[in-house]
Amino acid sequence: MSKIKFGTDGWRAILNKEFNYENVDKVVNAISNYVYEKDRFNASIVISYDPRNKADEFAFYIAKKMAENGFSVEIADKVTATPVLAYYALKHNMYAIMLTASHNPPEYLGIKFIPQYGGPADDEIVKEIVKYLDSDFIKKGEIKQYKKVSLDEDYISHIATIINFDKIKSSKIQINYDGHHGAAAKLFKKILDKYNIVNNCFNMERDINFGGQMPDPKEKYLPLLKEKCKESGLIGLSNDGDGDRFGVFNEKGDFVSANEIIAILLKHLIENKKQIGKLAKTVGASSMLDLIAKKEGVDVVETPVGFKWLGKVMRTDDILIAGEESGGLSIKGHIPEKDGIIANFLIMEVISYTGKKLYELQNDMKSQIQQKFINDRIDIKLDSKEEQDCIIDKFREYKTIGKFNIDKINTIDGLKLYLEDGSWILIRKSGTEPLLRIYFETDSNDKLLELKESVRKLC
Repeated sequence: MSKIKFGTDGWRAILNKEFNYENVDKVVNAISNYVYEKDRFNASIVISYDPRNKADEFAFYIAKKMAENGFSVEIADKVTATPVLAYYALKHNMYAIMLTASHNPPEYLGIKFIPQYGGPADDEIVKEIVKYLDSDFIKKGEIKQYKKVSLDEDYISHIATIINFDKIKSSKIQINYDGHHGAAAKLFKKILDKYNIVNNCFNMERDINFGGQMPDPKEKYLPLLKEKCKESGLIGLSNDGDGDRFGVFNEKGDFVSANEIIAILLKHLIENKKQIGKLAKTVGASSMLDLIAKKEGVDVVETPVGFKWLGKVMRTDDILIAGEESGGLSIKGHIPEKDGIIANFLIMEVISYTGKKLYELQNDMKSQIQQKFINDRIDIKLDSKEEQDCIIDKFREYKTIGKFNIDKINTIDGLKLYLEDGSWILIRKSGTEPLLRIYFETDSNDKLLELKESVRKLC
């Protein structure tokens, strides 16, 4: 049996351990068999890679192997962000392979498969690939040579049809940007400079260790960006290792949650850009989004955690904006894949349209909903599936959590417990790591601490 496990967003493993040439060969053979079954050798494949150690080496290895298998293969000529690759695949009707482990620690590497629709492979596609994991690829065609291509210009031209760069430029906005040594850094800077947007960018060069920080745009991994925002009174933007997540600080140096950003951008798209459509959110996203959607007269589609589910509804429903609590979003007219680059420009756009500071937009939103939402998450490492299932089953039987009565449950992804005071707790297995993830939402820090302590005692 193969040790390879496809999670929420592809296969990830520790480099030079489970992520090795033997296992990469298995994944490449499986993808080759899937693509051949669907399109024979008529399909083309494009490959890219993030800044991680040996990501480029494995990308070129895969390109050579698939070209020798008989497929027409293109490979990015440099480090390229996942959403840029996804758009290229969509525009040119190609399958795509991304060498990335996204926001995971630097010692990880991974393979993400993107079908021709330009978004995460859904469960049906993953199942088709997995069934070939221990099979050779024997339908070899004419041996071909891969070719290098630049993916940037297609993406740059496309987002110019979505983002009002003239509005941003005329607002004279200035920003701080922490490139986090990630795949999006140089492209983001290139677009800023193209439209003469004043910027202070740093941590822009490739670093396989991401400057000693996790390549995850959370507050605790962005201390320098936080400080620069406090000093300058400007917003701060960042992305993760492969550019599909965003992180934001307001002008006071306060971290702005993804939930707040999604809510602000929903209002922006409706009120300022006069667009219509539904809000798609994961079950782990804040109830604040439901309130904002209700006030804006927008229907809500709720999915399991993971952008593959949001991407699926973006392809099948009229979704205006899709977002998740972990810092991923996309919008109508764009790819059904999370994109931290376009998220950053949307944040700049809403500030430009309104003429308000980001913290003022936050305050406007809080005044509109008249309710406080505090979110947190704890992770519990439990290596066996049986242990994880056992804990979820235990919580299914509880009638109370601490002093709080359970009002109802939701089983769309793991187990979500709605408490009678409006708080909720979501318990689910991670799709990418051997963890049990427990999410919380309530209206006070004291209550949050109380709920976390109660849950830890019950686990």
